[in-house]
Amino acid sequence: MTNMKKTTPTLHDAVFKQFLTHPDTARDFLAVHLPSALLQHCDLNTLKLESGSFIESDLRAYYSDVLYSLRTVRGDGYVYVLIEHQSSPDKHMAFRLVRYAIAAMHRHLETGHDQLPLVIPMLFYHGQVTPYPYSLSWLEEFSEPDLARQLYSGDFPLVDVTVIPDDDIMQHRRMAILELLQKHVRQRDLAELQEPLVTLLLAGYTTKDQLISLMNYMLQVGSTTEPERLIRELASRAPRHEEELMTIAEYLEQKGIEKGIEIGIEKGIEIGIEQGREAVLKIASSMLADGFDRATVMKLTGLSAEDLAQIRH
Repeated sequence: MTNMKKTTPTLHDAVFKQFLTHPDTARDFLAVHLPSALLQHCDLNTLKLESGSFIESDLRAYYSDVLYSLRTVRGDGYVYVLIEHQSSPDKHMAFRLVRYAIAAMHRHLETGHDQLPLVIPMLFYHGQVTPYPYSLSWLEEFSEPDLARQLYSGDFPLVDVTVIPDDDIMQHRRMAILELLQKHVRQRDLAELQEPLVTLLLAGYTTKDQLISLMNYMLQVGSTTEPERLIRELASRAPRHEEELMTIAEYLEQKGIEKGIEIGIEKGIEIGIEQGREAVLKIASSMLADGFDRATVMKLTGLSAEDLAQIRH
């Protein structure tokens, strides 16, 4: 008996796939069982069996998936048919069907399409409990179905700081300084934001770690002609954060000195190389004037034929 319980799902799977993976049989199945509102958008003559291997591994053990692609009035679409192997209905079956549908949509986009396909999840049920006792509307699985329906059938919430007026952003308390910087970081010299930044720092909403992160972000992404000056000004006017801001300003000043030294050394090397090259060219010119052949001059000076061609006699 135990062995029969283990093999029964496999038997269900085998007989189901034997029928539903046959396109003509699948066409009859869909012609009978697809809701008429959906059927009128589907061209069943374009049915093509697809691989269902994208299904999550933890779900494959329970369901036999058969996935057909077909043409619809507006473009590529999918019909997805599942059979339940469990002896009892699954309370969360609707949500599982949504997961399958999303996976099919995702795979469709990954193949190069730029629009989501219509995916029609279907459940073929043959369990012992009859009729099927659970809703196949996944929204009914929420404790607030009406609110879920409103959320998932409309636009998701969007916070577009690019269109929020600065005066409104200034009222957003602990998020205000982040929103303000991210709104303007690529468009403006951040020194122009000095006054609102001071106001927000004085309000005491920003932690030390947040401030350090914001300053690093501003320096890495933003455009500021004199970043050390801006940070020192913020430090002088926001005493609560003076220590962190001055530390950053001093670090920037030190890096500026080091960068200046580095640039100076690089420039000196470049000048030295150029001066050395000019000296070698003069030596080569003198050798050619004294009658040395060109091959000997190139060997002794390391110059190329192109270098020697530049020498005027």
